[in-house]
Amino acid sequence: MIKTPVALAALSLLASTPALSATPAEQSADQALSGDTIAWDFLEGITTEVGHRQAGTEAETRGRVWAMKWLRANGFANVADEAFMMQTWVRGEEEAAIVAPFAQPMIITALGNTASTGADGVTAEVVYFPSYADLQAAPAGSLQGKIAFISHYMRRTQDGSGYGFAGPARWTGPGLAASKGALATVIRSIGTEDHRTPHTGGTAFPDGVAATPAGALSNPDADNLERMFARAGGKPITMHLTLTPRWLGETQSGNVVGEIVGRNPSLPPLLLACHLDSWDLGTGAFDDAAGCAIIAAAAKWATKNGQPLRTIRLLFAGAEETGLWGSKAYAAAHQDEPFMVGLESDFGADRIWRIDSNFTKTTPDLYGQLAAAVARFGVAPSTTPASGGADLNVMREQQGALVDLQQDGTRYFDLHHTPDDTLDKVDPVQLRQNVAVWAATVAVLANHPDAIVVD
Repeated sequence: MIKTPVALAALSLLASTPALSATPAEQSADQALSGDTIAWDFLEGITTEVGHRQAGTEAETRGRVWAMKWLRANGFANVADEAFMMQTWVRGEEEAAIVAPFAQPMIITALGNTASTGADGVTAEVVYFPSYADLQAAPAGSLQGKIAFISHYMRRTQDGSGYGFAGPARWTGPGLAASKGALATVIRSIGTEDHRTPHTGGTAFPDGVAATPAGALSNPDADNLERMFARAGGKPITMHLTLTPRWLGETQSGNVVGEIVGRNPSLPPLLLACHLDSWDLGTGAFDDAAGCAIIAAAAKWATKNGQPLRTIRLLFAGAEETGLWGSKAYAAAHQDEPFMVGLESDFGADRIWRIDSNFTKTTPDLYGQLAAAVARFGVAPSTTPASGGADLNVMREQQGALVDLQQDGTRYFDLHHTPDDTLDKVDPVQLRQNVAVWAATVAVLANHPDAIVVD
């Protein structure tokens, strides 16, 4: 298990220091910091009994059934599976090898929504692009019959901003390469670790450009391929690539919902979101079973001392990873239903360090209450506007209130979309800090009687 000693020492100090004149809600949050087992019960259960939950597959269906059973057993009301249909992609065989001049195998995984090479694979010259910008500059048609290799460097950051720099290589790189004639694309994994654990994730092809095979090399293999180009002396480097993903057609997914009903159900509810699906390489512990565990446990702790004024609704969104299918479906189904505020947990399980909102200026008293409620857990105030998580489309379409509880993402992209996304990587102490911060935040919001005016 990976731990952050300074952070854990600070959390231990907080957990061992009794609050002076704490309100009942604050006391519940403090107790969650030191003694929550609800989140771990959910997280351990779903990753052990279900495992990965690839969108649109039987595994995701089992995950929804498991989650609904857990919610009912833990006292949530109005638990339901709101079904929707989606186009479903699954991976197949995955192999890559340099044929010449330095013959050796490489570790690769297919990117979501890509095409198959066929069972026999393809063999072609590799063209090296050190950056996405270099690929953009390549002439039209210059990659005809070749394999594009897009490399880059993803920086490790607390706020995850390195993802925005490196992400285009995966999000649109294969489509761009295909538009210039490439028969396939390989990219350096969008990740920050140096293990031979390639990172999967979705990609998209522009209108009028047929999908091609595309995969992500592990970072050490991408390093090795770069060195080969440096040593080849201008000789062509040839790769054999076999990727055999396929489309299953239209299958059913769904959004799992549950509630803690408030004293005044006529008031717009809080919407707490996560996504229940995951990629299939690991067990989806960090991304995003931990988020679902956090919001469910927080809702329970926030209401430990009595029924809240407002209803608290959980949204365990389906099929986020392959195109925000669940977020879009939920927004369409609930477009006419008002919500007070939306929050999402979808950035792992390491400690929360900052609280953002999109009403800091226009509803400063409420933001001040929230900032004060979470300060005891080492969370700083902020003037950065909240943008909401991926599964909060309904809030953005309504131009509603948002709160972002920013998690430490320093090691998130070591695990993101890899075989290493497993339970042992979740630190129980930092997980409890998340639950405590969420519980304190939810307690304030769920008992706030007035509407929020956004910035």
